[in-house]
Amino acid sequence: MGQHVVITGASSGIGAALARELGQRGYSVGLLARRADKLAELAESMRSAGAEVATASADVCDRDGLLVGIRQLEQTLGPCTVLVANAGIGGRLDPTDWDPEPNRKVFEVNYFGALNAVEVVIGGMLERGAGQLVVISSVAATRGLPPAGPYSASKAAISTMWEALRVQLAPKGIHCLTVHPGFVKTPLTAGNDFEMPFLVPAETAAGWIADAMANKRRELTFPWQMALVRWFMKRVPEWLFDRVIGRRG
Repeated sequence: MGQHVVITGASSGIGAALARELGQRGYSVGLLARRADKLAELAESMRSAGAEVATASADVCDRDGLLVGIRQLEQTLGPCTVLVANAGIGGRLDPTDWDPEPNRKVFEVNYFGALNAVEVVIGGMLERGAGQLVVISSVAATRGLPPAGPYSASKAAISTMWEALRVQLAPKGIHCLTVHPGFVKTPLTAGNDFEMPFLVPAETAAGWIADAMANKRRELTFPWQMALVRWFMKRVPEWLFDRVIGRRG
């Protein structure tokens, strides 16, 4: 049986770039996102390059709709052997104008959206005793980075959950990979109003992620400069973290 990867949030950014990369590597690629028109454009370009592709329009926050979408992809391409939970949104918090609803939405997409997708495919993977679950988290998961507290918190939550899943599922033949990108040139980061050090193209990021998947890595942080930053952020004491991050804004 060939490899059938389902990618959520596949219409643009890392998701679209990874879809192209995996299609070139021989995967059958199931594209899933809300924007059907963007999926159709991507699928057409991938098919012209020789890839086997199917699309389904669904919102990862809609459990029933997501179930229908992934089942539709499996009917066309076969059982999902790899899931890439990529769908995500940004989120900021102004403590002087507190509004919990946007913060809930960030968690609904970035955390529960990933778990909703796992819910659909995990049963089949357990029956087959094989599979791969990949989540696109962020370097921002390492510490709480204001003003993007909701985003940092949601990514920290999904990274921690994936770590637990990795340990639980390894004996059952299911491999888990957590990806912590630094700044990647995507529509999501295009709206950032601050300097983004070590910014990498989405296509470069996709190649690194695909390599990590093939090599059954447990964790990937990129680029290497951000891997060093993440290592430092984990170890810096609170007083120094507060001083440095406070100065930056």
